[in-house]
Amino acid sequence: MTVPFRIDDIDETQAPLLDHLLELRTRLIRCIIALAITFAVCLYFAEDIFGFLVRPLTAAFPPGQGHLIYTKLYEAFFVELKVALFAAFFVSFPIISNQLWAFIAPGLYAREKKAFLPFLIATPVLFTGGAALAYYVVMPTAFRWMIGFQGMRGGLKLDATPAIGEYLSMVMQFILAFGISFLLPVLLLLLNRAGIVTRQQLTAARRYVIVAITAVAAVITPPDVVSQLMLAIPLLLLFEGSLLFMLFTERREAKEKADEQAAEPGLPAATGSDS
Repeated sequence: MTVPFRIDDIDETQAPLLDHLLELRTRLIRCIIALAITFAVCLYFAEDIFGFLVRPLTAAFPPGQGHLIYTKLYEAFFVELKVALFAAFFVSFPIISNQLWAFIAPGLYAREKKAFLPFLIATPVLFTGGAALAYYVVMPTAFRWMIGFQGMRGGLKLDATPAIGEYLSMVMQFILAFGISFLLPVLLLLLNRAGIVTRQQLTAARRYVIVAITAVAAVITPPDVVSQLMLAIPLLLLFEGSLLFMLFTERREAKEKADEQAAEPGLPAATGSDS
């Protein structure tokens, strides 16, 4: 005879795991609902959003000469879906990040929350900064350079007639490549805070980092030298800025530790050497 399953039969050590899984499911459902609602709203304004994304290309063409085409009857419709989903992710990102933080935060100590919060704030700021650089600076410059190849070739006129699907893919590639790449300081500082890498190790590996940044910029950006340089140079500056921030943090922590030792009775103040 089969004994019916009862919730009381669950081992006590498994109950917290079940609670965490149920909470994770709830958080994920809320994220999906937020994404679905923002997708519906963005789909209604998809034409306006795509018009905003087209402005860098419009400015690159001579007045009244630029145009987009679509070679498949359904291409324009799917482009609007992609635009809506792309915009919905950005609009719903604060809600999604809030749900993830609400799931992780209870398992952290107060000091860990205080240390992690600056990274949580810096992530959207850096991503937005990278995306803004791509939209307002890199894309107009790269598009003007690309359109500059128009002209006569062998007695035939060469015109730039980009398809809307290809253009949207390029815009998304620009924005995501620059936005995600600008999170490099967050990654480096988290690794440093976790003790995985030190400032001295990163400084010693500077030449390899430069090669890696150049290679990454060449892979994740469209195949033109202009956009590759415009990504590689800011990444190098962000890398150097991360090293400076680590140096200031080390000096501040050393000073705080020395002050704590000096304030405790019976403990000598920290000195520059152990001898």
